[in-house]
Amino acid sequence: MDTQKFYSHGKLLITGEYLVLDGAKALAIPCKFGQHLNVIPSEKDTSRWLSYDHQNRLWLDIEFDLLQVIKTTWKGNNDIENRLFQVFREINRLNPTVFTQNYQFKTHLEFPKTWGLGTSSTLIANLAKWADVNPYALLANTFGGSGYDIACADSDAALVFQLEKGEPQVETAEIPEAIKSYIHFVYLEEKQNSREAIANYKTTRPNGLEKFISEINKITQDFQNVESLEMAQELIDSHEQCLSEILQIKPVQSRLFPDFKGHIKSLGAWGGDFVMVLSEKDPTHYFRNKGLNTILSFEDMSL
Repeated sequence: MDTQKFYSHGKLLITGEYLVLDGAKALAIPCKFGQHLNVIPSEKDTSRWLSYDHQNRLWLDIEFDLLQVIKTTWKGNNDIENRLFQVFREINRLNPTVFTQNYQFKTHLEFPKTWGLGTSSTLIANLAKWADVNPYALLANTFGGSGYDIACADSDAALVFQLEKGEPQVETAEIPEAIKSYIHFVYLEEKQNSREAIANYKTTRPNGLEKFISEINKITQDFQNVESLEMAQELIDSHEQCLSEILQIKPVQSRLFPDFKGHIKSLGAWGGDFVMVLSEKDPTHYFRNKGLNTILSFEDMSL
């Protein structure tokens, strides 16, 4: 039997976190790390789902009757199984012709699940390709979010993502060569729950977001045209102050790294996952002394 193979890239949101949900322009990059999905028809009356991590260790093994899952409120043994079954039901709603038999699904991550590079979004993107459904609709009705991560899944370059009247708009973008060598990404060793962060933002965001959105839109545009490290650092500082005012949270540099000589920006959900570091000197020694050992250059992370 022929195996159908799919692949999607992980992502990092450089500008526009949170506000992208309300129509701000967000700059994002696809990553060199992604997720594979292989699908073959099952020879049994059940389906099997196998998920392997970045070290090729099996971390999820489920056997189930897919045809029963999509027709009933079949419950899994845990939240992960229930979420997967929810995705299958939504696929069936979007394309009722796709499930005519059981299948064997196998996924393989290229990055640690804790990194926050898009374990869920790459899965949604891969399943949408296989099932021939709209990935943005599938994401919106399962995990939720703006959809910028879906845009990154099939992109081979930086992009600007914006929701206009709820519809995703994607434009190609560029990270200037002038600053690429100064950019590093540091993992803070604390995985953030994006769904919880989004829910909290939606309940606490202040009035008058138009001013903040306009400011972030300008930063997103200007960042693509910077000609020096100093210009880029000023922009990310302005971005941090803007989001700090909205979220009522101190920027990550003032909270955790006040003695660092470069400039640091949160990426995605504030409080964990990766930060972007803009520094003239290699920051590896500094962060390793802080107990943080996952430090990637722009070239190592970005496509």
